[in-house]
Amino acid sequence: MKSSNVILGFLGGMAVGAVLGVLLAPEKGSETRKKLKEQGEDLVNNLKSNFDDLASKVASKADELLSKENVAEEVEHNLENLKNINKNIL
Repeated sequence: MKSSNVILGFLGGMAVGAVLGVLLAPEKGSETRKKLKEQGEDLVNNLKSNFDDLASKVASKADELLSKENVAEEVEHNLENLKNINKNIL
């Protein structure tokens, strides 16, 4: 299973559990709304943080792939040079 699916499932479960816990608590409506708002803000902050981490990892992998592509192009260029040198020698 992909780690992104696990993370999203975990966060979704946390959100549902938090909402149910607050809704079933014997408190005034204003207190319940305040708690829901705070927990919603916490959830948004966690999602933003996780998204930033994921975006950073994707950017890092993209840079790594571009670097590998540049190395492959350089190797191909060097092979062509060696072929040309070999043709000139023979």
